[in-house]
Amino acid sequence: MARKAIFITGGGSGIGRAAARKFAAQGWFVGIGDISDEGMAGTLALLPPGSCWTTRLDVRDRAAWDAALAAFAEAAGGKIDVVFNNAGIPIGGPIVDLSSEEVERTLDINLKGVIFGAQAAYPYLKASAPGSCLLNTASAAGIYGVPGGSVYSATKFGVRSITESLDGEWAADGIAVRDLMPGFIDTPLLDIAPNRKSNEAIRDRVIPSGLEITPVEAVADAAWSAVHGEKLHTLVGKTATSAQFAARWLPGLIRKRNRSSGRPLG
Repeated sequence: MARKAIFITGGGSGIGRAAARKFAAQGWFVGIGDISDEGMAGTLALLPPGSCWTTRLDVRDRAAWDAALAAFAEAAGGKIDVVFNNAGIPIGGPIVDLSSEEVERTLDINLKGVIFGAQAAYPYLKASAPGSCLLNTASAAGIYGVPGGSVYSATKFGVRSITESLDGEWAADGIAVRDLMPGFIDTPLLDIAPNRKSNEAIRDRVIPSGLEITPVEAVADAAWSAVHGEKLHTLVGKTATSAQFAARWLPGLIRKRNRSSGRPLG
């Protein structure tokens, strides 16, 4: 039986790298799209020989998506079983402190990139259905907006909406559509500033706030479960679970905390 194939964006580090290791360890052929050649080389070095294929991909480029998936499908023997829309960037801080370039870049990568990925993936996932899956990385930030997270939350609420919409739209084609909703994950993204006006790493705000930082391997395990399970949204980590509970059962409390929480992240 031909081995299954998954294409992962943002596979040069963090969640994408962890997912690549997880699926490759299970015998899958892994395709990685990323803008970092160095990052992809690092991931490739961690995987079994012959289990991975890489290509430089900017998810904001619709034509590049078509070229990447066509080339990966050929490398994988003509079939793609899963496309993992994972590439994303953080942004945080008061909305008035964010530059137009920062806002547009975040919207383009986190939201437009997912839309373009879904469009490009559809014919391949339809051809390999049933059993194929579009997996998106959303976030706990897509559960309830928080101060300092307006733009990032908007993109992740959008990813959640795309997942819910396509779950219905593609059901007749036998394509599963799922997303992951992690909290703060231990990746290099935590070690950068949330915006250009800040010189404080995200990690340095998360830890004093008492919020959990979840090991990246937990997200990779969640990705495996999401692809093989029935859950539309998969929560990852205590922060995400707590946010979901509060948003559903204690919306007044979470709003009160937001309004009295002091300065936002960033």
